[in-house]
Amino acid sequence: MGNVDRKAAIAAYKKREAPAGIFALTCDGTGQRWIGHSPDLDAMPNRLWFTLRLGSHRSAELQAAFNQHGQDGIAIEVVEHFADDVQPQGAALKERLSFWRDKMDALPA
Repeated sequence: MGNVDRKAAIAAYKKREAPAGIFALTCDGTGQRWIGHSPDLDAMPNRLWFTLRLGSHRSAELQAAFNQHGQDGIAIEVVEHFADDVQPQGAALKERLSFWRDKMDALPA
């Protein structure tokens, strides 16, 4: 890939619409669930698996489940998409996360 092509690809990636929302993780082996949010749901799985493989995820329970059951033992599900023009922040985001954690009996991811 030429330098110009690479720069164009990077510029196109930065301009793309990144879907934001709330996701759920479920461990098939234990039934445990975790709820989290991401400003870029498309990139979230790669970031998640990377931190779990390194053993550096901030949720000790999720890290332990990953260590025991592996990537194939944890399912990812998007539970809520945010519209581009209506993305909750601050207290509104915490309220949406709390709603999903209560509804799914889940821990923070």
